[in-house]
Amino acid sequence: MKTINDFNFEDKKALIRVDFNVPLNDEFQVTDDTRIQSAKPTIIKILEDGGSCVLMSHLGRPKGVDEKFSLQHIVDKVSEVIGVQVKFVNDCVGASVEEAVAGLQNGEILLLENLRFHGEEKAGDVAFAEQLSKLGDVYVNDAFGTAHRAHASTAVIAQFFPENKCFGSLLAKEIESIDKVLNNSEKPVTAILGGAKVSSKIGVIENIIEKVDHIIVGGGMTFTFVKALGGSIGNSLVEEDKLQLALDILKIAKEKNTEIHLPVDAVIADNFANDANTQTVNTNEIPDGWMGLDVGPETSKKFAEVLANSKTILWNGPLGVFEMENFAKGTIELGNAIDAATKNGAFSLVGGGDSVAAVKQFGFADKVSYVSTGGGAMLESLEGKTLPGIDAILN
Repeated sequence: MKTINDFNFEDKKALIRVDFNVPLNDEFQVTDDTRIQSAKPTIIKILEDGGSCVLMSHLGRPKGVDEKFSLQHIVDKVSEVIGVQVKFVNDCVGASVEEAVAGLQNGEILLLENLRFHGEEKAGDVAFAEQLSKLGDVYVNDAFGTAHRAHASTAVIAQFFPENKCFGSLLAKEIESIDKVLNNSEKPVTAILGGAKVSSKIGVIENIIEKVDHIIVGGGMTFTFVKALGGSIGNSLVEEDKLQLALDILKIAKEKNTEIHLPVDAVIADNFANDANTQTVNTNEIPDGWMGLDVGPETSKKFAEVLANSKTILWNGPLGVFEMENFAKGTIELGNAIDAATKNGAFSLVGGGDSVAAVKQFGFADKVSYVSTGGGAMLESLEGKTLPGIDAILN
């Protein structure tokens, strides 16, 4: 696996695919700069070698040129995070861009305009990728968040750099972390799978069931399992067409000696609202008109015991509706248990949009071993799929 550490960038222009798809407020200010911070080590290494950086990214889902999705909005924030005044050019291909790149001196950074202003980016257009390839001597992919997309800048472009392509430090770390969990883990390995639906996690479950010792199930998908086992779930979320699938998963887990841990109690509400009436009951005894919105204290205790004995932990999905304060306790308790296990020497990887949001919201980001920056890419990696953006560098 070639990374930036295998290259000396002196007098070289590095064309870097970063993931600066960051959230902006109504004043177009960056509200979370995590993705920019994550790209910093790669950029700094190249500048310190004596090279320059040409940064390309998308922002949002524009349909053609749309000022509100211009990367011009983030120039000041990128400059502030990197500590170098970033230059900007208002397109990503063409004569004006090539001119701006030609004038770039060692130690300088140029940010290109939003790649998705051109439909050819998402279409994986070869001619567009070739135009982009003229903008650097070495191609560096450091965008894990888009590595599962076969877009021009993430996968197609690499063919124009047969010898001069590599992973940035962020993408290399993502690959290593997932590999550590799936293929080189210290046992026991525990995977926590939360979220609303079994159907969205079935690929992950099928791929990891042989590789892990424990699977902790939480979130809305709990109730598909509970109903399949004959329990009463009231008005809780359920996928009626996945009841047999839930039973099949339990059966396969038993055959593979993988223990599946379902919540034993639930905090239930009479309405999907923070101020709803609540009570705590057994997960399989939820009365009609009530719905499970968080795990209960007995479940938290049980899950904490499993995690205390784990050496490798994967967390993908919250245990309850953590966005509402009254149903966040199970997710917070889970975070505390993972924090304790990590302090005790376990390797803990958190990935997937909602769990990443939860670890940030409750202050666990610095208490786990690694927080993944890619939602869809992380999920597809865990499903065992080959990601086009990674494959393009490896092959």
